Amino acid sequence: MSTGSGGPAARAPGALRASVPEIEARLRQALAPLEIDVQDDSALHAGHAGAREGGHYTVRLRAARFRGLARVARHRLVYDALAPLMTGGIHALAIDARAPDEP
Repeated sequence: MSTGSGGPAARAPGALRASVPEIEARLRQALAPLEIDVQDDSALHAGHAGAREGGHYTVRLRAARFRGLARVARHRLVYDALAPLMTGGIHALAIDARAPDEP
């Protein structure tokens, strides 16, 4: 996982997929993760009907905000941060959200 900080990324007009930097920026802004890794898995799903509606991504992040929360609550926080992209930039999202003290 990478560390660091960055500001929100601008969305390219008419973009069919969200960009990795855009996803990272939104998650950093909303959750202040200690570690974050966003992988674009879209190429693995080429030809899939949903691929026209947005990209396929895997997100791994470690944030203090997740401490004490159930997995469903953690996923809700991630989906809330990415809500603007879920209707036209992200088709599928795999999430691994952990607190800092979790393996």
